[in-house]
Amino acid sequence: MQALDLLLNRSSFNQLGGPAPSDEALNNILKAGLRAPDHGNLSPFKFIVFKDEALNDLGEIFAEAAEQENAPAEKVEKAKNMPLRAPLVIAVIASVTQAHKIPEIEQIITAGCCVHGMQMAAVAQGYQGIWRTGEFAYHPHVKSQFKLKSADQIVGYLYIGTAKSQVPVKPNKNISDFVQYW
Repeated sequence: MQALDLLLNRSSFNQLGGPAPSDEALNNILKAGLRAPDHGNLSPFKFIVFKDEALNDLGEIFAEAAEQENAPAEKVEKAKNMPLRAPLVIAVIASVTQAHKIPEIEQIITAGCCVHGMQMAAVAQGYQGIWRTGEFAYHPHVKSQFKLKSADQIVGYLYIGTAKSQVPVKPNKNISDFVQYW
């Protein structure tokens, strides 16, 4: 897939099944994340890869977080099954260096750029994905289970797999609705 076509047709897709990316494809996906713009070369990111049995472990962490919020049983069960919506989930963490000349927001944006690069690398290799956040990206129990520092933030979960059906084409947005020239 040509790079410009990839970027101009970017779309998230949530109907994912197996197979998961091969080891080589996953390595490319992770390396693409490492190429994100990084002011100060701080590398303010880390990735936690969940596949196979680890998807169930992630589901248990989500369910425990839901239980801590006194969620009803059906919400706890839904939380437990969330990671099973794809054969591979990558948690992307903004590993923030505090009190640095590079503002924290720039470090967090860098981690967000990692997600975009990884999703595009997945699509370029024939896979699909969706970047999800939701309450479990912000829950202190999840952060604790991931052994994150207090300044670290989960910027999202990248669900990756093989599309179960044809990926719909999103309509293009009108450039003039979003751009000003001075």
